[in-house]
Amino acid sequence: MFNGKDLSGWRVNRAEGSFTVKDGLLVAHSVDLRSHLFYVGEGDSPVAFKNFELVVVARGEPDSNSGIFIHTDYELRDEKGHLANGYEVNLNTSPTVTKKTGSLYDVVDLTERPLDDTQWFETRIRVEGKQIRVWLNGNKVIDYLEPENPVRKPNRKGRLLKPEGGAIALQAHDPESIWHFKEIKITPLIEQGSSR
Repeated sequence: MFNGKDLSGWRVNRAEGSFTVKDGLLVAHSVDLRSHLFYVGEGDSPVAFKNFELVVVARGEPDSNSGIFIHTDYELRDEKGHLANGYEVNLNTSPTVTKKTGSLYDVVDLTERPLDDTQWFETRIRVEGKQIRVWLNGNKVIDYLEPENPVRKPNRKGRLLKPEGGAIALQAHDPESIWHFKEIKITPLIEQGSSR
């Protein structure tokens, strides 16, 4: 998904310049507003992925916030730039946050820091049907099955898997946060019973 050279195949939703490519790395560093970088492939609109395995190799600077969004879209829920829909796998190197790296933000939150996220590490996210699983450096940290009628906070009512799938996006959270991404790969999963 990321060619290591430029932002081909990606589109920012606001705050142009918050995502750059430097020395073969994709750098998320908000210029002023929270923004998100969506995978659009060869088109203009975000590519929808339903069942897939996403692998992201990244590291954050100290006290830096970011996130990987799945099953999302461009819709915002407030003027601060929070995405209205989809799930976020949190990336946050701050020692004081209560939702550590790997958390399925505000759904299944990790309270203990699972690894040193200022060093390169791999996040693997697998979505199959209603199940979301997350591994950090090969260790499973999340195994979540979305219930029939999920209970969500009012400001998180869009935190759901979309029946038709949704976009993949990375977050540039604030001007003090810097995250580096060197590998982003996705493998669509073929549904049982479907033909190739």
